[in-house]
Amino acid sequence: MYDNNFEISDMPLSLKSNRTRVERFLADSGLRLEDVDYYAAVTDDDGNIIAGGGLQGNVIKCIAVGPAARETGLSNRLISHLIGMATQSGHQTIKVYTKPENHDVFESMGFKVLARAPHAILMENGVKGIGAYTDYLRRMRGDRADGASAIVMNANPFTLGHLYLVHRAAEQSSTLYVIAVREDRSVFSYAERLAMIQAGCKDLDNVVVVEGSDYAISELTFPTYFLKQVTDATDTHITLDLDLFARHIAPALGVSTRYVGSEPIDALTARYNHLMQDQLPQHGITVKTIERFSLDGQPVSASRMRQSLNEGSLVNAAALVAKTTEPYLIAHLACDALQAELNTTPKPGLVDRHDNGAHKDMDVAIMSRSIHALRPFFIQLALEGFTRGENYELPDAQVVRHIGIEAEKSMLNATGGVNTHRGALFSLGLTTLAASWCMARDGIVGSKQLRELIMQVAEQFTPTAGTHGNTAVNAHRVTGALDLAKAGYHQLFAEWLPCYRAYLAEDATTACHRLLLLIMSQLDDTNVIHRVGYDEAQKVKQEALNLHDNYSTAGMEAMNRNYIARNISPGGSADMVALTIFIHSILN
Repeated sequence: MYDNNFEISDMPLSLKSNRTRVERFLADSGLRLEDVDYYAAVTDDDGNIIAGGGLQGNVIKCIAVGPAARETGLSNRLISHLIGMATQSGHQTIKVYTKPENHDVFESMGFKVLARAPHAILMENGVKGIGAYTDYLRRMRGDRADGASAIVMNANPFTLGHLYLVHRAAEQSSTLYVIAVREDRSVFSYAERLAMIQAGCKDLDNVVVVEGSDYAISELTFPTYFLKQVTDATDTHITLDLDLFARHIAPALGVSTRYVGSEPIDALTARYNHLMQDQLPQHGITVKTIERFSLDGQPVSASRMRQSLNEGSLVNAAALVAKTTEPYLIAHLACDALQAELNTTPKPGLVDRHDNGAHKDMDVAIMSRSIHALRPFFIQLALEGFTRGENYELPDAQVVRHIGIEAEKSMLNATGGVNTHRGALFSLGLTTLAASWCMARDGIVGSKQLRELIMQVAEQFTPTAGTHGNTAVNAHRVTGALDLAKAGYHQLFAEWLPCYRAYLAEDATTACHRLLLLIMSQLDDTNVIHRVGYDEAQKVKQEALNLHDNYSTAGMEAMNRNYIARNISPGGSADMVALTIFIHSILN
């Protein structure tokens, strides 16, 4: 027997011993441990867990009370504790996954059923929950009649396959609602995917794009979707998701038909479609399958497109997406190039995955935050270039400058005031704008047109007074970042890019290292000049040439130790590495 004087304690699952104890306790109740941010437990005098429950965000999970303690009120105390923890974290709505037999306990604490499956129920209490979302859906519906159709899509990103599905469904529907899956675990963020869907559907008068929520294929309703594997929990998650759609979303929009694309590749999506066809008709909702769009005999899929991006091929990736998606691919490749440069390890005097180089104010985490903060602005530049290219207008330097200023503010805010990527923002931002302009106008990025447009836009800029780079340019008559752009990055296209492609063909694992050394041996790096002076910078160029011609990883590591001691950081060369990788990807 237990009294009410028990203590609820944090059970950190990062400790292997705790995780093992919790897993065993849950297994005794027919449960398994799922992803949680916090787990609380009650133990008896012998240290045995007698009750426990976890939180992931605002979702209570893995709640269980041992047989000997079920009549003691422990469950209510534990649930109250978890609700309090979620509330302290700022959540106004609390949700719970639990077994159907626990319905009465949670209902007594103000929870209402959202969805049911044979082995689980999903419940919710608080404000701004499902009611707020269905109110939004009804506003989006307006005075449109019942009998509408719906598609729920992740669109990571929005491909020709998604576009085909929308067009086919729209042809057969009075009103078609396209619901964007709301999550940020995909390659493209929710905001990016929603914008892509909206752009792809903008010319279809009977298509309404609505925002996603926690209530349609989310980590709440369908967590196994984001693991992309079929498990023994999959059918339960799918059933909860479909039941919630039928109970709440479809009625709010007046939906009586749901469209899906056939799924010949992904087993999880195929299982979802199968259960959808079995379960939704029980709620009066017809399910219609559209045969997957194919290109060159192969089904078009977002995963196939993402593989092309991973291989650094804009040409292959763009062939699989809607025209309106192309700017997002270009911006993504720009960020990928920055990340590829950052990941290159070891590097002499530069931040990499092993150390901070000659820097005391930045590391990999700060640099990564900077790239993440800049991503929305690369998208803005890509969209600006795309719109201008479609209209056969040259980019407006004032607009570009404004985007750049806002991007720099975001970068500094993310890094605590550290200038991590100012130079790279200029060079890759300018190239992002120009590449997107070329794609919109010509359907492809050609090196000649790309260079010409970079030069035209760069001519509209003036040097930024007071910077370390501008000071070095004026003092030593070297070529600065703006001059490189005004020359259309001549040396990059003439030598660095061909050499990088040759390095990739010889040994992809060392290609970025060898490219960096090549650029260091030729570029008057104003970062190096600022740190150690012009004469010392010339020695750096010779040292880089020597190591380039006799490359070894040990040599790179030794150079890094040497440059840390000498306070040398070839940041300008690193920017040109990222730019070379980026240009390779958009021309490839």
